[in-house]
Amino acid sequence: MSNDKRLLLNKPSELSKDDFIKQFKDIYEHSMWVAEAAWSRIQENEQAADFDEREVFTLLLHDIVEHSSADAKLALLRLHPDLAGKAALSGGLTMASTSEQAGAGLDQCTPEELAKFTAYNAAYKAKFGFPFIMAVKGATRFDILSGFEARIDNTVEEEFKMAVRQVHKIAGFRLADK
Repeated sequence: MSNDKRLLLNKPSELSKDDFIKQFKDIYEHSMWVAEAAWSRIQENEQAADFDEREVFTLLLHDIVEHSSADAKLALLRLHPDLAGKAALSGGLTMASTSEQAGAGLDQCTPEELAKFTAYNAAYKAKFGFPFIMAVKGATRFDILSGFEARIDNTVEEEFKMAVRQVHKIAGFRLADK
């Protein structure tokens, strides 16, 4: 096994439960239940060391979310912050969200751009019942505004599926940064 497949120097299969939860609790935004379920599955698996590979671990987390109820997925979506929203402006984001939004330039929005984000966030949440979610790593604030415009006319079902896909993409980026 090459080192580029390793998730961490400290292998997930060898971490204590507390250390495991600390390291992975926010891979899925404020959803410690995903990390707790992953811990349990790893402990129950005779081949626990397989989960030390980034790809296998990523698939485990993905599987946990995908096999959760629609209500659990909706709750997960609702835990994501608005892009360039109040939490971002007040410093109330997780470290990962702060870094992701700053990387997309959302901390450099003009007042006009912030007004657009505020209007789009409100319209999107009113229509879909959860915040607009986009994996913003590698994107600009202009890409994100275009994303709002492209997705606002989706059906609730289409957008729910898209939001869950984006959540998985964000989790992948966060795991790659570990």
